Amino acid sequence: MITASLIGLPLVFGLLLLFTRGEGVKRVALAASVITFLFALFACWTLQQNPADPNLETNSVWIASIGVNFHVAMGGISMILVLLTCLLTPLIILSSFRNQYENPSTFYALISFMQMALIGVFVAQDGFLFYIFWELALIPIYFICLLWGGENRGAITFKFFVYTLFGSLFMLAALIMLYIHTPANEAGVHSFDLMSLYGAHETMTAAQQGWVFWGLFLAFAIKMPVFPFHTWQPDTYVTAPTPGTMLLSGIMLKMGTYGLIVWLLPMVPDALEAWGPLAVTLSVISVVYASGMAIVQQDFKRLIAYSSIAHVGLIAAGIMAYTPGKTGTEGIAGAVMQMFSHGINVVGLFFIADILLKRTGTRELSKLGGIRNVNPQFAVLFLIILLGSVALPLTNGFVGEFLLMNGVYQYSATAAVFAGLTIILGAVYMLRSYQSIMLGESNSVTASFGALSGSEKALLLIICAAVIIFGVYPKPLLDLIQTDLRSLTLLMAPAAN
Repeated sequence: MITASLIGLPLVFGLLLLFTRGEGVKRVALAASVITFLFALFACWTLQQNPADPNLETNSVWIASIGVNFHVAMGGISMILVLLTCLLTPLIILSSFRNQYENPSTFYALISFMQMALIGVFVAQDGFLFYIFWELALIPIYFICLLWGGENRGAITFKFFVYTLFGSLFMLAALIMLYIHTPANEAGVHSFDLMSLYGAHETMTAAQQGWVFWGLFLAFAIKMPVFPFHTWQPDTYVTAPTPGTMLLSGIMLKMGTYGLIVWLLPMVPDALEAWGPLAVTLSVISVVYASGMAIVQQDFKRLIAYSSIAHVGLIAAGIMAYTPGKTGTEGIAGAVMQMFSHGINVVGLFFIADILLKRTGTRELSKLGGIRNVNPQFAVLFLIILLGSVALPLTNGFVGEFLLMNGVYQYSATAAVFAGLTIILGAVYMLRSYQSIMLGESNSVTASFGALSGSEKALLLIICAAVIIFGVYPKPLLDLIQTDLRSLTLLMAPAAN
């Protein structure tokens, strides 16, 4: 019941927030999200004590006529993403404390509903349930972007919605194809259970596996996104309100990378062998293309959006480079570590972009400069988060990128060379932006920057602490995923024979 309760808590809190009025709603939302985070920590402790604890799994018949169960459970990989979701949600709410939103009850309720759906995606063990949570996660963020977004939010949000819905339909078709190839029970009903779907490929032709591969990959590639399915992302990130951008970049894109690991890699081994190289190529192109685009950006928020595509391209390459019997699981381990680190770092960077806009009225790099002179504390906190983003050793980004590069190199030295450009180019555009914003002489725009508020300082300090702690001591996260990596290796081993 622990896992099911983790889904239920944000749902209950979201309903409570809908009926909470006044300025106090943001504090109620923050308290509710902190309670959920503490419960997630308890779930993590339970998993560490006994990975097979029955309290971590709920499996009840939901729609018997089509073989659908409400089956949720947590392993190490899903636990890390649930922890990320529950850690970032209170930080995202805290980031909004200095903003005034129309109808705040609905705003914070939508954030809570989205948290519920995101947790559901990461713990679903039934294909139909996974699809339901996947779609549910889209609805709150659609309204957050549409109602509280910036200029041209209608057209941009519509494009984002159509893109992701288009990908979801391909995923649904792929899941149905898998479903009809699962063994039927005595009543002739097939199953959407994850383990049954894993075995469906045994009765599928190579062509059918290919259709399933591309149906699933397309959905995940749009959500992450990777080249050439990325065109919705920069505009949406820039136009969405800052909490919405944080939800999209910090958590929601991890739905795609998580999907690659759990819902694609073990599903269709023949198609993975045939089409995996093309997926790796697209991922590496994302790294190079997005890094190049980030370098030429003047809007700091848009620069972060492109850097996010570059980071997620490397994550996708590390995952898709896994070849049973030929490469180790370092790429997948690195992907999980980098998903966690990227979520923390990108939320911090988007929060910095929001602070810049509020205090100077611009995010244009050419109009900023010299903020270090008027607020050295902000300059230090910004630098720590930036160093995490460029994966400096002893920061949280280093461990994941090192393992990812190891995994991609085992697959192809050529791919590793191009993927490794993310480290060099990432340092170029991030350090250049820091230099433009923080260094030099103050000007009329930045001279009155002022001190950080209490909530701003608290949020940045928490993120900086996470950057350093998980960079210096990543062992708890790495230990958490070892059981899942061994299970994945065993599950995919027959494909290597």
